[in-house]
Amino acid sequence: MPMKSTRDRILQTLLRKPRSTINDLAGAVDINPISVRHHLNSLQAAGLVAGEEERHGVGRPRLVYFLTEGGMERFPTRYLRLTSRLLDQLKDSMPEVLVSKLFAQMADDLAEDYQEQMQGLNIEERLDLIKILLADEGFTIEWERAGEQYRIHEISCPYYQIGQNHPEVCTVDQTLISKMLAVPAEKVQCILSGDAHCTYVIQSEMEAAK
Repeated sequence: MPMKSTRDRILQTLLRKPRSTINDLAGAVDINPISVRHHLNSLQAAGLVAGEEERHGVGRPRLVYFLTEGGMERFPTRYLRLTSRLLDQLKDSMPEVLVSKLFAQMADDLAEDYQEQMQGLNIEERLDLIKILLADEGFTIEWERAGEQYRIHEISCPYYQIGQNHPEVCTVDQTLISKMLAVPAEKVQCILSGDAHCTYVIQSEMEAAK
């Protein structure tokens, strides 16, 4: 089994003991506090760890550190089994059409959150904005123009591991992209079918208007 890096051990420590001080981490990871501070600076820059002052008795507040949402996501296996079981129960207790409707509604709600930012933008501006907005949802998106079409490539997808057992979740991103662009997105490649990544095709605005 490969040895964990110092930064991984710091993340593991913060997972087990949130709101640790530099001295707490130095003791747990067995390195000096100066080195811990250096690693924490890198982890903060990467958005995995945050720090804040905390009052502790009399005297100056102390600086404590904890995992951000991004840092917590470095340990996805804690949630995968629970999520998968919840989806199993959902599919066992609801008709298929209602499950599909639930996923579609989730995508509609997400798209609505971004609707205002899409107003007045042409399709390429919307594609650029989608690339930024979906990064916050855990997607890595690239797009390209191919003749009268645009091809949207999902380089990474936060639903990939769940989707292997529950491919229904794939409708979420397809519906989300379609709603945000206000143009239907057709899936032409899927990572679950063995393709390198998921790819969606949409028609240009002029073509779609015909």
